[in-house]
Amino acid sequence: MSDKKQTSMLLPVFLTVFIDLVGLGIIIPIIPDLVLDFRHTNNLLAGIGIDERYIILGFLLASYSLAQFFGAPILGALSDRFGRKPILLISLIGTLLGYIVFAIGIAEQNLYILFASRMLDGFTGGNIAIIMSSISDVSDNKSRAKNFGLIGMAFGLGFILGPYIGGKFSKPEFANWFNDLTSLHVSNLSMPFWFAALLTTLNIIFVLYMFRETLVGRKNTSVSLTTGFKNIYKAFKMPNLRILMIVSFLLILGFNFFTQFFSPYVMKKFEWSIENVGDFFAFIGICSALGQGLIVRRFSGKVAPNKILNISLLVMAAGIACQLIPMPGNDYQLLFAVPFISLSQGFSTPNINALISQQADAKSQGEIFGINQSIQSLGMAIPGILAGYLATYSGMLPIITGAILIFFAWVVFKMMYKVVK
Repeated sequence: MSDKKQTSMLLPVFLTVFIDLVGLGIIIPIIPDLVLDFRHTNNLLAGIGIDERYIILGFLLASYSLAQFFGAPILGALSDRFGRKPILLISLIGTLLGYIVFAIGIAEQNLYILFASRMLDGFTGGNIAIIMSSISDVSDNKSRAKNFGLIGMAFGLGFILGPYIGGKFSKPEFANWFNDLTSLHVSNLSMPFWFAALLTTLNIIFVLYMFRETLVGRKNTSVSLTTGFKNIYKAFKMPNLRILMIVSFLLILGFNFFTQFFSPYVMKKFEWSIENVGDFFAFIGICSALGQGLIVRRFSGKVAPNKILNISLLVMAAGIACQLIPMPGNDYQLLFAVPFISLSQGFSTPNINALISQQADAKSQGEIFGINQSIQSLGMAIPGILAGYLATYSGMLPIITGAILIFFAWVVFKMMYKVVK
């Protein structure tokens, strides 16, 4: 496929991921503040101690990924059978409903509704696996890592606007202005979720009219609630895929220990507000977008993915560990390591995805990324559950654990992965 044709097909995919990640990024600074409530601004968990709140936060974060563990492989398999576009639309509709239900849960101060909304969003949240399959549909071995890097740039751009919007829209003065303008009564913490719902609605319209089907052939892949467990078993039966999945699992596991509980760490240690957290993650997004847009894509196709991963995984582990090094002055020290973390993550993820994609034929890309999504869903669920308990001892422990796990990902890849000739 020509570069011009690839670009024309990738643009709608890029915009779809960008809009989706803006919506996802909006909620990053909100949920920790909502549950932990260091500033005593809501009554969601009135009367419950801080240790119990850390544990509840962990399970709330994990509920999305646990539901995704069961749902994403099903959607990936269905996208191989019926095409990428219809299944992507179903996934986005689930995301839309999830945001709306979460906003209602905040308004009702009902923890059970919040859990239900995250599980609904998670079960239908296979859109990233479908997007990855679409990229593979239009890529060859030479352009695959480069095209995955483009989508990584969409991730970065989404994380620039998403957390920033979440931080700004959660300010009471914005909610007051909106309520006065519309004669509604929307709380400041639910405002970002209503905005995310609006963005997702626009995304659905965009996919409906602009997204071109990328799947040429069809494959009758089996669909089952146990597909997630079968996928893990299947991954470990394929020699080279087994190593890549272990590396991918350790990477996502470690990175989510860092990202999921970095907000509680700085909210407590430095008394950061939602707006501060949103600005910080926006800075991560800027570094990620610039790195993947200007640097990662230049290396893709010129340097083998395995050579890049031999360096990027180690740099990421070191960058996360540096966030905990005490330095004189103030919390601005936290910004120094961000470019290294963002750039190394920007190199690591698309190159692992490229290597994983090479393990399957054209008709099985949905299935192979369904397998990868199962592994990643577990990697996102486990940190929430365990980090909640670790944080009751020290807010630093989840971040330390994340750095160690990514270091082990580097060790496994360096020592065990064999290049396919």
